[in-house]
Amino acid sequence: MALFQSGNPTLSQKIFSRSITQDEAGTMTVRGSMAKFGFLLFMVLAGAVYTWYLYYNNQPQTMMTLMWVGLIGGLISVFAISFKPTLAPYLSPAYGILEGFVLGAISAILNDAFSEKYPGLVLQAVGLTFGVAFAMFLLYNFRVIKATEKFKSIIFAATAGIAVFYVITLVLRMFHVNIPFMYDSSALGIGLSIFIVAIAALNLIIDFDMIEKGSEMGAPKFMEWYGAFGLLVTMVWLYIEILKLLSRFAGRK
Repeated sequence: MALFQSGNPTLSQKIFSRSITQDEAGTMTVRGSMAKFGFLLFMVLAGAVYTWYLYYNNQPQTMMTLMWVGLIGGLISVFAISFKPTLAPYLSPAYGILEGFVLGAISAILNDAFSEKYPGLVLQAVGLTFGVAFAMFLLYNFRVIKATEKFKSIIFAATAGIAVFYVITLVLRMFHVNIPFMYDSSALGIGLSIFIVAIAALNLIIDFDMIEKGSEMGAPKFMEWYGAFGLLVTMVWLYIEILKLLSRFAGRK
């Protein structure tokens, strides 16, 4: 079945299907997943506030250390939860805090860098992220955008393409080869950012569908954490891309 095909690697048909065979009291619900997602957002906020505080209280070295801990620890958490979803109830909150360290550090640095050209950059990025997420939820809830098989295939292909492109640019940078439009404020660079933001936003539609279908198929209770975790992964990606897009606009001023 392609029912659970998603651009988000943490949400897939095999993982949900395997979870059904596990014996556990209670079943997954949409409300339960969203409640846990709210808790994970709080964990992200807590981590972000702390590294933000460190930056603006003259402790940049400590902040950078936590940012790298967050990057590495967050990546490990993603792989661990993806391969063993039963760990989601325990590792998802840790992932939220770790990603919070990263987002808080990046946000503080960019907020300071563009404080004169683009005051309120981070606040606008946060507002746009939640605004886009809410809009995607409404479009999904009222079936304005339906998570059809064709839709999922297109978004999956686009997401995979973006991931490959990012890996290639990272490898090229290791050999001191830069692709200018990946970092500058040119029209091409801004257009690329808008495209990536759109794909990240559309991934939310598929994530909502994954959670709803998981509930309908009777996935075990711990999959509420897994669904919330997968949704958070997409939200983090969306925020980073929106922050990058706004910083490009700021660079043109």
